[in-house]
Amino acid sequence: MHKFSGGVKAITGVMLIIILAMMPSSIIFPQEDLFLSIIPLHSNWQIQGVFLTSLLCGPQIGTISAISYLIIGLFYLPIFHGGGSVGYILTYEFGYLLGFIPAAWTCGFLAKQTSKPNLINYSFYTTLSLCIIHIIGFLYLIFGKIFGNWVNSLFDLILINTFIPFPSQLLLCISISLLSVLLKRILILK
Repeated sequence: MHKFSGGVKAITGVMLIIILAMMPSSIIFPQEDLFLSIIPLHSNWQIQGVFLTSLLCGPQIGTISAISYLIIGLFYLPIFHGGGSVGYILTYEFGYLLGFIPAAWTCGFLAKQTSKPNLINYSFYTTLSLCIIHIIGFLYLIFGKIFGNWVNSLFDLILINTFIPFPSQLLLCISISLLSVLLKRILILK
């Protein structure tokens, strides 16, 4: 029964990542005339889906979900931001996807060590995990540039893939940390 429960959690984690990857993110501000002003963040909730799974289910389920997400995107469905298939390995975005695996484990491991979840700890864990994703993506860009895979300059690739999306991804880390703390309290998860 215990193994079945872990399998269900892993499948749920993968589905959560896939669903959140399809959701655009934005900031909604109320205006004086009671209309809402929407500012798009030019990011989706893909990374935060990995973090949410890891924070709620732990390092093993988070890592299994991240690996499963990569396998589904490479071999079955075009679920990544730019599509999918095995050819996606040769794109400069793939290094960031590879970063999901150690980031999921780190985020889940740190959350599991915390006796009482709170927004500050979880925000730190997701921020650290986000940095892991970007470091691995950065290294992938460097290796790709060394081997001549990219025609763009390394600076442009780092700017487009790390420095521009990082602030909005960081903001989403705080949001997903808050959601994780609330869900753990509502669902009474340990």
